[in-house]
Amino acid sequence: MTNNPQSTKLQNAEFLHLMLMGTGSDVGKSLIVAGLCRLFANKGHNIAPFKPQNMSNNAAIAYIYDFDQQKISQDMGEIGRAQWLQAKAAKLAPTTNMNPILLKPESETGSQVVLNGKKYKSLKAKDYYQHKPEFLSHILQAYKSLQQNHNMILVEGAGSPAETNLRQNDIANMGFAEKVDIPVVLIGDIHRGGVIASIVGTYQVMSDADRRQIKAFIINKFRGDISLFDDGIKQIEKMTGWKCLGILPHFEDAHLLPAEDSMALEKPLEKPLKSSQKTPKNDKKQPKNAKKLLILALKMPHIANFDDLDPLFQHENVELKLIKSGVLPPNADLIILPGSKSTIADLQYLYAQGWDIDIKSHIRQGGQLLGICGGFQMLGNSISDPHLHEGNQKFIKALGLLDIETEISAEKSTRLIEVEDLTGQKVVAYEIHMGKTTGKDISNPMFIKQNIGLGAMSKNATIRGSYLHGIFASDAYREGFLQDLGADKTQDNYNKIIDKTLNKLAIHIEKHLNIKDMLNISANK
Repeated sequence: MTNNPQSTKLQNAEFLHLMLMGTGSDVGKSLIVAGLCRLFANKGHNIAPFKPQNMSNNAAIAYIYDFDQQKISQDMGEIGRAQWLQAKAAKLAPTTNMNPILLKPESETGSQVVLNGKKYKSLKAKDYYQHKPEFLSHILQAYKSLQQNHNMILVEGAGSPAETNLRQNDIANMGFAEKVDIPVVLIGDIHRGGVIASIVGTYQVMSDADRRQIKAFIINKFRGDISLFDDGIKQIEKMTGWKCLGILPHFEDAHLLPAEDSMALEKPLEKPLKSSQKTPKNDKKQPKNAKKLLILALKMPHIANFDDLDPLFQHENVELKLIKSGVLPPNADLIILPGSKSTIADLQYLYAQGWDIDIKSHIRQGGQLLGICGGFQMLGNSISDPHLHEGNQKFIKALGLLDIETEISAEKSTRLIEVEDLTGQKVVAYEIHMGKTTGKDISNPMFIKQNIGLGAMSKNATIRGSYLHGIFASDAYREGFLQDLGADKTQDNYNKIIDKTLNKLAIHIEKHLNIKDMLNISANK
């Protein structure tokens, strides 16, 4: 874990801050903020990322910031995965004051609210809006704590500031920008088409005050000859009065970084074919006849912490298929049941797809099965939620593949943990879950922590599960796990790949954007 510079107060340093908003979701805000964090960190800035309000079931573990003591505690909480990556890019340990409000969708109309890293309560959308003034005070407190310890803050907005029906009491975009008087740069995605309309349209629906808060714009995800869009830039500048900071070509290695938004799962999981897009590998070439594993991951409606799959997707000896519906492809080496924010509802979806039949057939034919967190709970005999913490159903019969039972509880376990597998291999992982699992197969654990078993396995170890997320980010464990399935060993280093990719992203951004003008804007010049 990176040492956190927040422990040192700033002395007479110029304060810079900038907020990046998008014309819509998935335009590249998170990635650009991460790249800028690495760029400015490499240039010696004491920089921190911040997002007032995030919505994602792909949470990450972070150290809780103690506002009373004005320091980082050793207790763990939750933030959005994007802010975790941005903290890594800024060469900081992730802390909960980087993302004070995290909304974890539980249904079409409600979310669990995580406030300053800890579960607050579940709220329907209408009830959440009534709490916004209260939440704003927490957001401003978190922002001030970063402001006191850093000379530069990059803020990421949420969705689009053009949703004028949400402008009143807004805490995620222009409402926050107005409160802290932070200059804004708007990002438009040219890849999806209509970028002129999206940027100019955003300008048109805004109030004069909000228009003045935005100082510049960036065109993202461009492919082809940039000069062909020169007239487009001039037109946008003329119609808005905003300056263009540059056109950012599509970053080919974006797939190597963890995605946060579930929208990323709507895109095909296809590994790029160009050599420049391949995962960095050890110099030693792999044998031409290396066995390639077929791994299926089930994408259920409330999938959570799907970044568990990233190290497998990048692995050269793995073909990972994300299955959303229909019959499961035959002859898979492994099926993964990922984490879930609403386990009972997702298990109902699994049954509706007929996957329970496919899974049991897979097991009979010698295939292996892994359940992670909610997926682990699904492997047991039953899941009960007597107090309706996750939904409106109190009980469901589970797959019955492990002799365990789970009861969903109000208490949430959130911790960073180092464990060992049964061979003694160390694994660094984390837990974010509500529920307690008991039963006979707990006596045959998947992992050990100080002589205490974690998770469960079948007698022949072909069916395994635990509450631990992030296990495949530990290189030695991942390689051993895949070798047991029949794959050849590689020299992949997942964390080095992420770090190298962040540096490449920083170079990419510096090459194509006007960083000098960006710094002037962030200094309110």
